[in-house]
Amino acid sequence: CNLQPKDAAKMPESAWKLLFYTLSWSYGTYLLFFTDYPFFYDPPSVFYGWKKGMDVPTDIAIAYLLQCSFYGHSIYATAYMDTWRKDSVVMLLHHVVTLTLIAFSYAFREAGEGCPGQEVVLGEAALGLTPPPGSPLNPPCSLCPGRFWFRLYWFPLKVLYATCYSSLQSVPNIPFYFFFNALLLILTLMNIYWFLYIVLFVAKVLMGQMQEVNDVREYDVEDSKKT
Repeated sequence: CNLQPKDAAKMPESAWKLLFYTLSWSYGTYLLFFTDYPFFYDPPSVFYGWKKGMDVPTDIAIAYLLQCSFYGHSIYATAYMDTWRKDSVVMLLHHVVTLTLIAFSYAFREAGEGCPGQEVVLGEAALGLTPPPGSPLNPPCSLCPGRFWFRLYWFPLKVLYATCYSSLQSVPNIPFYFFFNALLLILTLMNIYWFLYIVLFVAKVLMGQMQEVNDVREYDVEDSKKT
């Protein structure tokens, strides 16, 4: 593809994430819009009839298995395989928090909670089904309005509303209420953090400080030497 060596080194990471997000987003879309689950249009329904030890439907269990596998691998990949960026520490924390949420929500049979949560996480695919910002495949993908729509609008509207408010209405003594919601709020703060990178990118472009499209999360040459 006539890529520069720096971009060619990041190609495997971007291509892999593009492939996974495309497949997982498609499966999440199938669960929410092509089955009888009402989770997307009626978020509180994730807690209707909840009880300890309840069965998890096979199709939702498959989604949990896929997501656990991906984020378990992502912890290792971010630390040892992917290009190290200014937000890599936050990315590692994100993967740990997400994996914890998925595993514990499955273990405590709050599977419904995970399904819309996964769709919002999988909403990265709705950012245009594109790789991470700065990718050689599509550098300006972070500017897609989907990033704001899914992470800063639908995530609080669908997921936080259901877990913070509706859960107590349906199951007053639901276990680990503060544990789950604390982790979800941490994810929200991370979404705001990454959105600020987009704002910074736009500001630099508008002020003429960037002559070409670069990932503002990347270390420049001087920073790399110091690092």
